[in-house]
Amino acid sequence: MNLCLPRANPFAVDAWFDSSCTLTFAVPAEDIAARLPSCLSPDTWDGRWGFIAVAVVQTRKLRPAGFPSFLGHDFVLVGYRYFVRYRSAAGRSLRGLFIVRSETDKRRMEWLGNLVTRYHYVKTDIRVTKAGDRLDVAAPDTGLAISVDTTPGAGLPEGSPFTELKDARRFSGPMPFTFTCERSKNRVLLVEGVRADWKPRTVSVLAHHIPHLEALGLGHAILANAFIVENIAYHWKKGVAEPWPQK
Repeated sequence: MNLCLPRANPFAVDAWFDSSCTLTFAVPAEDIAARLPSCLSPDTWDGRWGFIAVAVVQTRKLRPAGFPSFLGHDFVLVGYRYFVRYRSAAGRSLRGLFIVRSETDKRRMEWLGNLVTRYHYVKTDIRVTKAGDRLDVAAPDTGLAISVDTTPGAGLPEGSPFTELKDARRFSGPMPFTFTCERSKNRVLLVEGVRADWKPRTVSVLAHHIPHLEALGLGHAILANAFIVENIAYHWKKGVAEPWPQK
């Protein structure tokens, strides 16, 4: 059962990221638009491409801001997120993420995550191993399998729609905001992330099998970039609600 508080993201959260490895896939922008609530639009590149990110995050000491670190939770997260834009009540065009699904290796994180967010947490067996410069991710329950080489200096994947790393980095995550759209309550919730020293570096993708892309109807997605960051303190502000925008 997905129990939820009356308001999602009701308090600020702190965490430490041991690592965050993100593979971003490109699809025609209209394919993303068709899957978004009406308050959001795809964040596009070159007027053609929309993007979905698959992020594998090793997190430690996740807890409400101000709580001592020993009360935090350590877990692995696999998150599926669309890159989107939202026009705020103040008229600002904000870049951010719309979370489609969150997988975690801990049952308590599934329960707590679904209690205080609308990020669709599902418990599954996720294993992350690192040997030298190689990082492997495997989730036998879902069939997810990713292998990357973290040796510095990797270029863009073959077939990527990007030609410059500076363009690809704009779609490497995280974005300034995460958006939750609750049409039944006529509101949009904005959660702002704060971090320091976020300096993603490219990795070479040796292999990837991501069945959930097929489940989303995006099996035709093209690997556009792959980045990793390590040893980052991260803070999420408390959610701020706005009325659902009127078209």
